Amino acid sequence: QLQLVESGGGLVQPGGSLRLSCTASGFTLGSYAIGWFRQAPGKEREGVSCISGSGGSTNYADSVKGRFTISRDNAKNTVYLQMNSLKPEDTAVYYCAAVLAYCSAYVRGPKDYWGQGTQVTVSS
Repeated sequence: QLQLVESGGGLVQPGGSLRLSCTASGFTLGSYAIGWFRQAPGKEREGVSCISGSGGSTNYADSVKGRFTISRDNAKNTVYLQMNSLKPEDTAVYYCAAVLAYCSAYVRGPKDYWGQGTQVTVSS
């Protein structure tokens, strides 16, 4: 079965950290740029970050620059999103997607696969 599975979400206090994982099964993750997206209640889905297939190029939304770091381990078929200095406004369901475009166009570009999402809640 071809799928992406996110994990690592949870409840964390403001200022805390989480690391999300996006693992592919049934296909080779290294063939794709991978984007992270999030959707908060009542809001549209937004792009958070993207990493190219080789890992040599990354993009970040302005709201997370300097706090989030995207990386990948193609040998493990996994992409990571390290989230530090978390804020209440980071609360959302986080999704990863296999992007059929360069990272410069990952938000609007076509996607091949989506994960089911993992909840991140930042609250005291």
